[in-house]
Amino acid sequence: MDIPALVYNDVNWRIFTVTAIGFLLVSRVVKLANGLKAVNFLPGIRIPFQPLSVMGLILPESPWNPGLLFTWSWRHTRNLYELYGNDTVSIVPYLSGVPTLYTQSLDVTRQVVTAGHRSATFGKVDELNRALLFWGPSVASTERDMWKKHRRIVGPAFNNETYALVWASSQNLYADMLTAEGWDDRNMVDVSSVQALTLKFSLIIIATCGFGLPYTWVTPPSDGGKITIQECLETIARTGVFTIAAPGWAWKLPFKWIRQTRRAYDSMRSFIFTQIQERREALHASSDREKDVFSRLVEANEAEGGKMALKDDELIGNVFSLLFAGHETTSHTLAATLGFLALHEDIQDEVAAQVIEVIGEREALFEDYPKLDKVLAAFYEAARMFPSGLFLVREAKQDTTLTLEVGGVRSVIPIRKGTHVIVDMIGVQYNLKYFTEPDEFRPSRWYAKSDSDGQGKEDLTESDGVTAFGVGPRACLGRKFSTTEAVCLLSLLLRDWRIEPLLAPRASAGGAKSSPVLETREEWHARVMEATMGLTLGVKNVPLRFIRRMG
Repeated sequence: MDIPALVYNDVNWRIFTVTAIGFLLVSRVVKLANGLKAVNFLPGIRIPFQPLSVMGLILPESPWNPGLLFTWSWRHTRNLYELYGNDTVSIVPYLSGVPTLYTQSLDVTRQVVTAGHRSATFGKVDELNRALLFWGPSVASTERDMWKKHRRIVGPAFNNETYALVWASSQNLYADMLTAEGWDDRNMVDVSSVQALTLKFSLIIIATCGFGLPYTWVTPPSDGGKITIQECLETIARTGVFTIAAPGWAWKLPFKWIRQTRRAYDSMRSFIFTQIQERREALHASSDREKDVFSRLVEANEAEGGKMALKDDELIGNVFSLLFAGHETTSHTLAATLGFLALHEDIQDEVAAQVIEVIGEREALFEDYPKLDKVLAAFYEAARMFPSGLFLVREAKQDTTLTLEVGGVRSVIPIRKGTHVIVDMIGVQYNLKYFTEPDEFRPSRWYAKSDSDGQGKEDLTESDGVTAFGVGPRACLGRKFSTTEAVCLLSLLLRDWRIEPLLAPRASAGGAKSSPVLETREEWHARVMEATMGLTLGVKNVPLRFIRRMG
């Protein structure tokens, strides 16, 4: 090729490159302009990637890439709501993702989650909803008429008989745990991570009360000697992120842990299908009824019959979305509650005094649950400070409007179809409009109040003010399942043990033989009581010391 031809080709490539770059820049400017129009130019930040987009999640957090947990990590340093003076702000990406509103307003939350659900103007985001469909359609993943169908069948499985079973099982498991862990004959126990106990405790309660499996602390049921159901459940809990994010081909990769994961999921699915058939047969063969949630769900479904009955995969989807999702959330909130009580001795003493007054040395009864409102309040306060459900994400399914307070003035602004609205639960639960001194652990904000006649107390279990379990008609159905387990376990622990932070050594003063200098409680608080993200938001590993109460 001669020189002129080379020059000609080089010029062509330069023109092509400049044109491509120019086209890319113009397209991004157009995307940004359209995004700003979609959110009606509401104040906020303009960044390359929406925080929940693939690139936003993969890349490390930075000023230009907030990441998944920015509403937690920025809440004291770069709080967007304070920065722009509004409870609702916009995030408009110019490279990847859709225009989004983040809100810490309960008024906006109700417009989107409650009214939006009824009017079909807002709904779940299809891409994010696929994670909920892994095991099958459920009350958590369906919309409107299908949701009503699922809700009608699933709802009756959660009743006082179920909660009484949860209470009795929690009490028996507590005694089993003390014996198996060697606490019975010890006056002081150090636990390097209390999550090791709360995760196992919650998993066994899910297995026994959710699935009717004969679990003990040390002897899980076996699946024909090949793999235990406990191993299946633990694998499912550990690999949840892979399950949600991995494409189909990734399950066929020749890695040992992927084969083990696939085996656990296949075994669990096969086991549950077998359980469905066995419980159907038992329903027709005997008038005796099992009390676990799964059996009640099958029973309610059989009673429904016809076109209104759920398919087998829908039964499985509901059990896993309601119970298995609650395993990690309950266990992490229990760990946070114990950590906060260890730090706040005065609050611990106050709550423990109520436990001792109500239960004393006798067996704890399910009838004691409503009297232990201070225990429940401590659990609710930990759930407020570490909300497991980080976000409620909704998409505008049509062009619509929202009523917002912008610059102190209530305004109706248009919202374009496809715009995302993210209810920031950290923002809501740290919002000064709803909670004074939100960074303080203050269970008293949840204490049940006597009614106008001074008789009885309000039931916090169903209080709309407790937003940690969701908002509106689609709030978590498993809420009282979780709180019953938590109140029982916390009450028994507080009755029998004083809880202290397990302080780490900082340095050695005066040589190896001298006693190590321990971190302060304030340093323990800063080191331990921080958020971490697994399947849900939780607290970091919490090291605690349990000291037996001597009467």
